Amino acid sequence: MIFREVEDRDLVLRARKNGVDAYNTLVSRWEGKIYNYLLRLTGHPEDSMDLSQDTFLKAYQNISRLDDPGRFGPWLYRIAHNEAMSHLRRPRRETDLEELPPPPSRPAGMAPVEVSLAVEKALAQLTEEQREAVVLKVYEGFKFDEIAEILNCPASTIKSRVYTGLELLKETLAPVVRAGGRATE
Repeated sequence: MIFREVEDRDLVLRARKNGVDAYNTLVSRWEGKIYNYLLRLTGHPEDSMDLSQDTFLKAYQNISRLDDPGRFGPWLYRIAHNEAMSHLRRPRRETDLEELPPPPSRPAGMAPVEVSLAVEKALAQLTEEQREAVVLKVYEGFKFDEIAEILNCPASTIKSRVYTGLELLKETLAPVVRAGGRATE
């Protein structure tokens, strides 16, 4: 992780000097993580792709405002968080709701897929704040103080959200675990 921060710092400094290639390297390095983070928040691939593009555009436009170039990752996640929250607050048009894809069906005999679907369903039952804190901690691997920076709230609040969210996930997923990975209806 330390090497990545050093490399990111160098790339940010080069990107600030009109180094489009350096910024493209940063995008290549972070685009998958940001997309997956946004997908877990929104649940919609198209929205996540659009929000990812908006995130990287805003980051490029504001890269000179980044105080510590070595903190590019948490700063980028903060931008992605803001984009996702703005998107989620917008009222959805009725036609948008009609265009939503049907929920995926579970193929018979594929326990890993069933478990994955059960986890996604359980995550959706958490509050927005708990879900985002759990996603940043478990899926993205951030430390509590980094998550606090991304979400702009105290680390103690983040710890509470993560531990409460994980406890609720444990309770929700207990029947799936007892059934040997097969989701029960």
